[in-house]
Amino acid sequence: MAAKRIVTIDGPAGVGKSTMAKRLAKHLAIAYLDTGAMFRATALFLGENGWELPEAEIASRLDSLRFGLSGSGADTVLHMNETPIGDEIRTEQVGMWASNVATLPVVRTFLKKAQQDLGGRFDLVAEGRDMGTVVFPSAPSKFFLDATVEVRAKRRFDQLVEMGKPADLHELETAIAARDHQDRNRATAPLKPAGDAVLIDTSGLTIEEVFQALVDGL
Repeated sequence: MAAKRIVTIDGPAGVGKSTMAKRLAKHLAIAYLDTGAMFRATALFLGENGWELPEAEIASRLDSLRFGLSGSGADTVLHMNETPIGDEIRTEQVGMWASNVATLPVVRTFLKKAQQDLGGRFDLVAEGRDMGTVVFPSAPSKFFLDATVEVRAKRRFDQLVEMGKPADLHELETAIAARDHQDRNRATAPLKPAGDAVLIDTSGLTIEEVFQALVDGL
């Protein structure tokens, strides 16, 4: 079987990884892998304070999970146990739960294998926080997107408003800063660029400029 094409896009919460990864996957006509959604779905599956369960119990529960993909580009659908994952994972609360479970080696080991299994079956644009450093270190094309906390919070605020959901800019800034601190300072697979990743600060760039930087960096 021929090696699959893997492009990785890493970066902190709210930097626009999903938007860019979906668009790049469409451009390349390959599948889009939202690994953050895998952590969120796992966190929701384990439930509130699930990260405080005994490691053996967490491992036992994770054994029942299987992930899959269908479609390509922005139309790629991530499945867990053959059920499409939906907007139920897209709350700020579940996002913080996901950040908590992401500190657990048992969860990271399980999802790393699940992600690599998907990478062995599909050509992918994989976005997350350690795609280029841990999960797909041999990927030929790696990117790391970043932006200030204030810019990322405002983007998230505008997104929530557009969706008709309640939003508080100050609370979003606080939540994003807290996730940044946890993600960048965790002992296992901390958030950082791969040594060979193309770094893109999106703070002052338009969506079109960021996308063109990705295409140019392939």
